[in-house]
Amino acid sequence: MFIVMASPECAPIAKAGGLGDFVHGLCRELASRGNAVELVLPKYDSLRFDRIEDLHKVHSDLWVPFYDGAIHCDVEYGEVDGIKCFFIDAHSEHGFFNRGKIYGDADDPDRFAFFSRAVMELLYKSGKHPDIIHCNDWHTGLMPVLLYEIYAGLGMDRTRVCYSLHNVGHQGWTGPHVLHMNGLDAGRLMAAERLRDPGNPGAVNLMKGGIVFSNFVTTVSPRYAWEIQHTEQGMGLQDVLQVHDHKFGGVLNGIDYDTWSPQRDTHLPVRYGPETLPEKAKSKTALRARTGLAEDFKPLVAVVSRLDRQKGVELIRHGIYYALEQGCQFVLLGSASSPEVNADFQRIKDDTDASPDCHLELGYDEDLAHLIYAGADMILIPSVYEPCGLTQMIAMQYGCVPVARRVGGLADTVFDANYSDRPFEERNGYVFDDFTYAGLESALGRAIGLWQRYPEYFRQLRVNGMRQDHSWNGPAQHYLDIYTHIRT
Repeated sequence: MFIVMASPECAPIAKAGGLGDFVHGLCRELASRGNAVELVLPKYDSLRFDRIEDLHKVHSDLWVPFYDGAIHCDVEYGEVDGIKCFFIDAHSEHGFFNRGKIYGDADDPDRFAFFSRAVMELLYKSGKHPDIIHCNDWHTGLMPVLLYEIYAGLGMDRTRVCYSLHNVGHQGWTGPHVLHMNGLDAGRLMAAERLRDPGNPGAVNLMKGGIVFSNFVTTVSPRYAWEIQHTEQGMGLQDVLQVHDHKFGGVLNGIDYDTWSPQRDTHLPVRYGPETLPEKAKSKTALRARTGLAEDFKPLVAVVSRLDRQKGVELIRHGIYYALEQGCQFVLLGSASSPEVNADFQRIKDDTDASPDCHLELGYDEDLAHLIYAGADMILIPSVYEPCGLTQMIAMQYGCVPVARRVGGLADTVFDANYSDRPFEERNGYVFDDFTYAGLESALGRAIGLWQRYPEYFRQLRVNGMRQDHSWNGPAQHYLDIYTHIRT
């Protein structure tokens, strides 16, 4: 198949979160199976240009309609880890992609609506007729609308759209001007069954447009698919998703084993696997040396996370002190965008800096992240909601046992050592339901108790997690099945 992936992110060149990893991993796996895969991204001024091979201009005369005029764009091509990438370089006083960052400006809906039109115009003007356009999150939600309303009538009538929702907490709320900007009939499209926001009749909801106009909608885990249809986690889109249930499903993300595998990870002092698990202890020693923790016979609990409400900062805070009270060591690597949350964790850091058993690193350090997964015994993931989550999958690869709240993709991948209905060889961690201190303590306390009293059982949990397949192999096949389904 000829597949065009449209996204605001791709790791490692433009990454703000899990979407970047999704695009990188899925594109590589689809291409490895013989599909023609092309990725289209904005040419941000903040791209990691050092990771793009042979970047050069391939189109210099792309004029993208914009209100009553057009904006001139160049298109550049380069490869990122073997992925064929096209970059839209817009020449406009708006500076759409020259902000020094990917997201975070008031005109983000305008920026990415323009990007959506630019991708469609590039495909049309270059005579490309992909079998599938795979769109991602609200940023490309207008592309299925543009395809159906404009470009299908210009000859792109055989192209089908798969649309993936990565986090419905961000839906691209904006005004009808975005439709006028792109030559669309705002009067007709602002109907309740089209793009009108369910909670604000005067607003356009770009994610809703993608859901309504695409041929199939996915999200990043089966549990999250259910949650956003049937609980408040749908953030107002529950009814829309239920109406379109016939073309909606959840597909778990994978992780990139080239990046995240203790058997080939160059960040570690010694590489290891399930058959050589004792070698993991050398990473624990190295982690303690790197973070100033005492060399002692204690379990080491970790957090590697953004520090925001979604990730459960209240329970992370409580988990630090609870683990220390239970005779553990604790390492945290994370950064907060909220000044209040950052100040809160800075206070915890100041409070614990003198402890030989606790280290907080407020920021992000790729080398340290790898060492934490390899050196820690348990990782704490007490999310309020979690569409998929990569942390628990990465941790299990490294023999680090997840202690997680049973939501979203965490519920689909972490199976409780005591209470799961799965056979023992599939049990790989500890889970809890209630977003409370008592809920967290129930799971983390059981994990710590097993480490302290039954080391052989704890070792088996590590091995169970390491032997599970969280590669892109299975998810890519699911997506190919979906593509085949909507083409027929």
